[in-house]
Amino acid sequence: MGGRACIRGMRITVSLVLSLLANRMTTPEILDAYPYLEAEDILACLEYAAFLIS
Repeated sequence: MGGRACIRGMRITVSLVLSLLANRMTTPEILDAYPYLEAEDILACLEYAAFLIS
């Protein structure tokens, strides 16, 4: 994935999940669109982003 951070070795990048959230997609909507993700994965993306900016 070009060196970008991915979720649990999947081909889903953290930036994709953050972009979906920024575009006001809810956690249930994201989980419906990407059924192999878990709610904890979305929280991990937010925690990762918070870590990067601190």
